[in-house]
Amino acid sequence: MKYKFDEVYVKENTAYIRGWVTPNERANYVNIIVRNQKKKKIKTEIFRIERPDVGKFVFDDARCDHYGFVLVFPLGRDDEFYITFREYESGNSNVVNSMTLRVSRSLLAIKSYINYVKHHNTAYCTTEIGKEKLEEKGPNGKSKKVRYRFDEVKMSDGMFTLRGWAVPNSKMNNITFQLYDEKKSLMELSVTKVKRPDVGLFVFEDRKADNFGFILQFNLEKNKVFYLQIIEADKNGMEKNRYTVPLNRKDLARRARWEYSSIFKTYTYLKANGVRKTVTKVVRKVLRMDMVNYQRWFERNKPGKAELARQRQVKFSYRPKMSIIVPVYNTPLNFLNEMIQSVQQQTYSNWELCLANGSGTNKELNAALKQYADADARIKFVALEENKGISGNTNEALKLATGDFIALLDHDDLLAPNAMFECVRILNRNPEVDVLYSDEDKVDMDGKRHFEPNFKPDFNIDLLCSVNYICHLFVVKKTLVDQFGGFTSKYDGAQDYDFIFRSIELSNKIYHIPKVLYHWRAHMDSTAENPESKLYAFKAGVAAIEDHYKRVGINGTVEMGPYYGMYRSHFKLPYHPLVSVIIPNKDHIDDLDKCIQSLMRTTYDNFEIIVVENNSEEKKTFDYYKKIEKENEKVTVVYWEHEFNYSAINNFGVSYANGEYLLLLNNDTEVINEDVFEEMLGYAMREDVGIVGARLYYEDDTVQHAGVIVGIGGVAGHVFAGAQANEPCYMGRSLCAQDYSAVTAACLMVRKEIFEEVDGLTEEFAVAFNDIDFCLKVRKLGKLIVYNPAAELHHYESKSRGYEDTEEKIQRFNGEIQKFQKRWKKFLLEGDPYYNPNLSLNCNNFSVDMTKGGIFGRKG
Repeated sequence: MKYKFDEVYVKENTAYIRGWVTPNERANYVNIIVRNQKKKKIKTEIFRIERPDVGKFVFDDARCDHYGFVLVFPLGRDDEFYITFREYESGNSNVVNSMTLRVSRSLLAIKSYINYVKHHNTAYCTTEIGKEKLEEKGPNGKSKKVRYRFDEVKMSDGMFTLRGWAVPNSKMNNITFQLYDEKKSLMELSVTKVKRPDVGLFVFEDRKADNFGFILQFNLEKNKVFYLQIIEADKNGMEKNRYTVPLNRKDLARRARWEYSSIFKTYTYLKANGVRKTVTKVVRKVLRMDMVNYQRWFERNKPGKAELARQRQVKFSYRPKMSIIVPVYNTPLNFLNEMIQSVQQQTYSNWELCLANGSGTNKELNAALKQYADADARIKFVALEENKGISGNTNEALKLATGDFIALLDHDDLLAPNAMFECVRILNRNPEVDVLYSDEDKVDMDGKRHFEPNFKPDFNIDLLCSVNYICHLFVVKKTLVDQFGGFTSKYDGAQDYDFIFRSIELSNKIYHIPKVLYHWRAHMDSTAENPESKLYAFKAGVAAIEDHYKRVGINGTVEMGPYYGMYRSHFKLPYHPLVSVIIPNKDHIDDLDKCIQSLMRTTYDNFEIIVVENNSEEKKTFDYYKKIEKENEKVTVVYWEHEFNYSAINNFGVSYANGEYLLLLNNDTEVINEDVFEEMLGYAMREDVGIVGARLYYEDDTVQHAGVIVGIGGVAGHVFAGAQANEPCYMGRSLCAQDYSAVTAACLMVRKEIFEEVDGLTEEFAVAFNDIDFCLKVRKLGKLIVYNPAAELHHYESKSRGYEDTEEKIQRFNGEIQKFQKRWKKFLLEGDPYYNPNLSLNCNNFSVDMTKGGIFGRKG
């Protein structure tokens, strides 16, 4: 494992350590334990911090950014402490590596002093921009000041990006920013707020005071000196103070170049890991060993020469013309040639390539395009007099289209040779289809190495509203495009996202082709590789989703999610329906009380709690029931007097429910976020939704439930179990609201009317798979099953019932497996539509199925 402590602070006998740690395998996860001098575990608060820089450096993947942490623990009277990093295998609790560090109290104190002096800057309150003298004093006669820090500086094409934090003098106040040039004129500044609980903890000792992080973006092409003003305002927006930070373009540029130079990265890695590991890292980087597995899969599964020749001989009864739309802008000629050749190599021949060149006076590019058009009548192009922006240029290419379907292609990407063939094959089998999309991967600059495959689910509207998972290849019937009018400049940067929304809104049937038909060229400066370079694109994505909601009649707002390119939706409740919370319980009153008290801390005002007593044996349990019913008018206890049957117990509890909505809840759960009811109702009250599930954590804050895939392990399995709390996992799906085939009933919300329509939980499933069966019954009604990661709870699994650890319980469990497999045989054979046939059913982390395809690649 690799680690680094970036900052150490000691304040009022409490240690704050900020740093990062990475596992040896990026699919694994690392837990952290702190012990005192006597090796006893110390209660430690662990905050996970995004560190895309670490992911990019160690694993060459900026999306692997869950390695940062802040440890907060009391020092007590001990002179030394032990910090243990444990690496676990993804998807289970097997410890594969462990490392313990001994840290002395005196060393912490020394590092704390050095870090505080080194890393904290101070901006002083001034009466005039540009003045560095102290001008204003506080009530105690001291100069007013604010603490801030620039953690990271980036520079790209004259655009600077500053990532950091600034804290006001009161945690109730807010911080905003303005930028002035050397003439003291206001400049354009993009500000994105970022949560930083570590800063709030250290400064205010309040984990909820976390709104102090920022990302600032501005262009400094013509300015050498400029002034950043940090503005402190109260909660009502009333300005309290302004603080001036004089900055110099030359100094920022020097820091940006140094921080992102190969020398700096290698030096940093060398300090943390030593010579041997650094050499290994360099070799891996050069050989691209992280790509080998998928590259091998790709070679096995791509169509060979014989298959491509066979496809060229196929005569379809329906031969639609496919119009491939490409906006061109200053495309390198080698990429342009490869893109066009990938179209010309299509095994289906009835296509046209429509190109609009917005490069203006780029005569070389126009000449190349003309040469292609002269040689192949299927290739059309128009040379635009000016660049009309990405939407405008694409619309000009659309004007050239005369086909039946529109396919979108970026000017430097590649189509698989069978891309159009596979689309037409589906259209012949399913004539009602008017929108298609496929799986995709990335290809390196040489067009040879394939990596980061995106194996997608079938159409998933709530995932689409969380992230543009469809992306490429996207094909839509031209008559639909004619109806909504093409691309809109309002969404530039996310114009394809808006285009997809408008297409699916008018579609009769959407079809997903689970084949890699599109290869996305990886650029270091693209949004995918350097997301901060195009924050405007993500903001345009917010607008695209919100406008989609308006068009379909959903009252929702959208904000950017925990990672760039992810979005979180908030739905306004039309009213507050009564929710009946059903909690089966047997003894374990400490757990039950913790569960009930956490519900009482929520912000929702209209719910009842029905505790279903199930064969408890301890007198104190029944004493607790009397006490809680007397003290809490929301609680009612009902008594189940038969043998344990989870389905029957819940059905019995529901018969006492007065609510319009039901929340099935295990007694060993504890609510984390106070708006959990609102979060679940936001989806549950939609007419197209049947069930809503939550994000559940084990006691150590690793993921216990983030949705269920039917078919994993032969029956069903929780996805991403054991992942870190803020780990995005495969294509960000752990942190995205989305539709699944099932969710766990440990926390499940459903409209009572729907519950009764499917006759509740099937009582044949007394212990296992009753929730999966219930979800599949609701899906047969045409309703969606939504997983909402913004509804968070701890789940101390199986505490009440215990585990399947006796011969009788094991036989019962195996019997229920057989019942489930028989009842849902067709579904299991066809495969879960929210998974992908190219992914393995033997693990829960969306790993590629390496058994798929020929051992030595396809012949021909």
